Amino acid sequence: MKRRVVFGMVIAVCATALLCSAKEKASLAELKERAEAAKPQDQPHLYIDVADRQLETATAKFDSGDVVAAQSAVRDVDTYGRKAAEAAVQSRKNMKKTEISLRKIVIKLRDLKRAASFEDRAPIQTAIDDLEKMRTELLSKMFAKD
Repeated sequence: MKRRVVFGMVIAVCATALLCSAKEKASLAELKERAEAAKPQDQPHLYIDVADRQLETATAKFDSGDVVAAQSAVRDVDTYGRKAAEAAVQSRKNMKKTEISLRKIVIKLRDLKRAASFEDRAPIQTAIDDLEKMRTELLSKMFAKD
């Protein structure tokens, strides 16, 4: 009898944990839609989440040899990183967190570039350059004297 109760409780805890993680880990398409529909002050962290997920996808795709999908994911990292920076500047909220997140993404992109073959490095470098430019703009807006 005790075994059944303990077993039932273990199953209930596992099911709850699984449902919670599935709820937190919304699909990428849902996250993109949510980011587009969010208030401007909420958009930066949602866009950063999309960029982070796409960076994970790009890394996995490069590792598996699917270069076309990886380069598409890198372009998304660039696009959503830019959107995050623009939303932060527009709303004048979360600029510091956005800049820090972009810096971390750039570091991961540099690591990815080192691991990629020579032919596959150009789109990664383009994304790095664009995100660095956005970081610089964010920093100049943060420290501008109004």
